Amino acid sequence: MDQAPIGGAEKMRLRGLGQQLEATLKLGKEGPTPAFFKELDRQMSTRELVKLRFLGADRHERAALCLEIATAGKCHLVGAVGHTALFYRPRTGAG
Repeated sequence: MDQAPIGGAEKMRLRGLGQQLEATLKLGKEGPTPAFFKELDRQMSTRELVKLRFLGADRHERAALCLEIATAGKCHLVGAVGHTALFYRPRTGAG
């Protein structure tokens, strides 16, 4: 990812905001598809925080998927607990 890393205090603040959010994106057993990444990008363009719910992946798979999603989605993994993960992409002035 070409964005600067975010600090611990900022991650904590974002996780607090994320607790209020509903999961707006779900990832099933088929894994991340091009359509999934298109929807992630669409949601990231309208909001900075996106909460994802994993359906059917075990703990180790979820950890690997979180890294894959953050890298391919050009966003930060803010936190992951159980079957949910929170991703952040700061808005840019260009869009």
